[in-house]
Amino acid sequence: MRRREFIAGLGSAAAWPKLMRAQQSMPVVGILQPGSRETEGPLGDAALRGLAEAGYVEGRNLLVVRSYAVGQYDRLALLAVELARRNVNVIVTTGGLNTALAAKAATTTIPIVFETGVNPVEAGLVSSLNRPGGNMTGITDLNLELTAKRLQMLRELVPSVALVAVLVNPANRATEGIVKQLEAAAPILGVHLLVVNVGARSDFELAFATLVDQKAGAILSTADPIFFNQLEQFITLASRHSMPVIYPFRQATKLGGLMSYGADVPDAMRLVGTYAGRILKGEKPADLPVQQSTKVELMINLKTAMTLGLMVPQALIVAANEIVE
Repeated sequence: MRRREFIAGLGSAAAWPKLMRAQQSMPVVGILQPGSRETEGPLGDAALRGLAEAGYVEGRNLLVVRSYAVGQYDRLALLAVELARRNVNVIVTTGGLNTALAAKAATTTIPIVFETGVNPVEAGLVSSLNRPGGNMTGITDLNLELTAKRLQMLRELVPSVALVAVLVNPANRATEGIVKQLEAAAPILGVHLLVVNVGARSDFELAFATLVDQKAGAILSTADPIFFNQLEQFITLASRHSMPVIYPFRQATKLGGLMSYGADVPDAMRLVGTYAGRILKGEKPADLPVQQSTKVELMINLKTAMTLGLMVPQALIVAANEIVE
């Protein structure tokens, strides 16, 4: 990444002197995100809605500093350190485990509120769910737990599938656990798995060439930011190759993807914002239990199903939160 692009990812280096002056009169929340403003901004905005519920509104009595890694996980550590050096009052993280771990490594004193789909105790973020300890707490969603369920739904929708390609980002710390869950579920469902690595935008074409060459009959997308950030490219390639895909992101179905089943991450981020607000009012992250956001959504695009020649089972239609026609 060129220096000019990286500075932009920091949220405007020129704004720091202004930030320091403003910090004397209002609290400052730093939002650390692995993607870009275009792709991940809505999640940061959801956190701001939670902060507003707690009485903190950007520009009125709150200053917000946004830091974007623009898809580069290896930039998260430096971005987190920059936020810590500026002594923001709270750091909010999106994008799961990698972002939370980068913030954890950057500071042991500034409160951090995370959103992740993995067990934060097993991941080393907190000492326990009820009494997190340290300077971190947050919200977990069900994305990891839903991984095997996605495979089951894909099998129901494409009953003839024998080989399912699982797209993962090898740089994501949660990938190993996700693959283990799928490997346990695959024999029960009568399918084989083809794990395909996608670590950058340039990997998508090669990934599709690989899964087509191996005769995969469907694709399961994991909940990594790279797949969210590149949804349009992902959906275009799936359409080009007439490949059924189940995504963890509801936006995918809106954009023409076949089916999505996943946690309501914007709602989880709203809860993150409410926690950040409570911390700004004086509560300590060590005393705020890690919450679990249990909202999940199933969406099906019937037009895409018809294009692929698939008959959607009535059970899936009844279970869907939304049908796109």
